Amino acid sequence: MPRLRFPQHPPVRARRAGVHRPLTAGQSLSGQTAQARQTPVWLFDLDNTLHDTSHKIFREINLGMTAAVMESLNLEEAAASELRARYWRRYGATLLGLVKHHNIDPHAFLQRSHAFEVAPLVKAERGLRDKLNRLPGCKILVTNAPLHYARAVLKHLGILRCFDRLWGIEQMQFHGHFRPKPSVALMRHILAHEGIHPRRAVLVEDTVENLRSARKAGLRTVHVFHPGSPFGRGKSGRPDFVDLRVNCVGHLLLQKRPLRGA
Repeated sequence: MPRLRFPQHPPVRARRAGVHRPLTAGQSLSGQTAQARQTPVWLFDLDNTLHDTSHKIFREINLGMTAAVMESLNLEEAAASELRARYWRRYGATLLGLVKHHNIDPHAFLQRSHAFEVAPLVKAERGLRDKLNRLPGCKILVTNAPLHYARAVLKHLGILRCFDRLWGIEQMQFHGHFRPKPSVALMRHILAHEGIHPRRAVLVEDTVENLRSARKAGLRTVHVFHPGSPFGRGKSGRPDFVDLRVNCVGHLLLQKRPLRGA
């Protein structure tokens, strides 16, 4: 796998043949046919949206992140764990705090923090590939996770080729700063880069705050409610900025409750 470069790394295109190449300048979804431009563009989150991260992977991520903080800053485990959690609460991603306050190498940190085998840890709903293929419209992955981890999960689930673009946290750096979800500027940046009108875009996501920012950028929103997610605890009902609430991706196909604004 080629090394990821910072800054300004473009989103990755996931071709149907499984080849992944950076987009060239000016390449976007805006070149689609008129009919294709009428269908939704689905922006999917990864963890606890396309697979059950709470099953086993969250534990591995937390252990890997703590170990990476220990190695990067030469801290004991308890101090590293506390700092990891504090930066995550403050910035939405531990990486942002480490880059801002400690000037660490983000590439090395992302590789170290997600250096585990995903295959024995992944759990997802059955028939996910067929369900995604039946969902009309272009599909783009937008995750705060590193790209190598996201790609490994998608490959294991057999759904990598369902996606036309992959946006990992490496691609969420512009104007000299990382701006992962829930950044409203990120949502607008993705729409502009892909040539998508906001009302065509639908963010499918388990984290309510990310859905809130997507609505501010003009997107429609689907909340995948996952009771095991740390981002779903204590949440009840459907906020005004959520157009549809489902329990899994397959429920998008049932059409019992239409997506508002569709």
